[in-house]
Amino acid sequence: MNDQTDKETLEALRHLTREVEKLNSHRFIAVQNSTLRLILFQFGRGLAFGLGSVLGATFLVSILAWWLSQFEFLPIIGDWAAQLADEFERAVGSQESVNQTPE
Repeated sequence: MNDQTDKETLEALRHLTREVEKLNSHRFIAVQNSTLRLILFQFGRGLAFGLGSVLGATFLVSILAWWLSQFEFLPIIGDWAAQLADEFERAVGSQESVNQTPE
């Protein structure tokens, strides 16, 4: 090997060393190096994902139910919605009777 190739190899190795040092000082790597921090990070991530999923599904289902309730000419959906409303009324009524205290 000649001197030019050795210098280029040495410079490439120095550049690679600087990049690895930068990577090791990154916050993501610091989180990965600590088991406790990694567990807490993943727990928080799971909580955020679960909450977002529940809120998103609730929003979508409520919008869809409202939209379907606007169609009065669909007898199947209308009958089903009336039956569902009756079930809700019975469930709420039975809960109210349980929650009332005798005077």
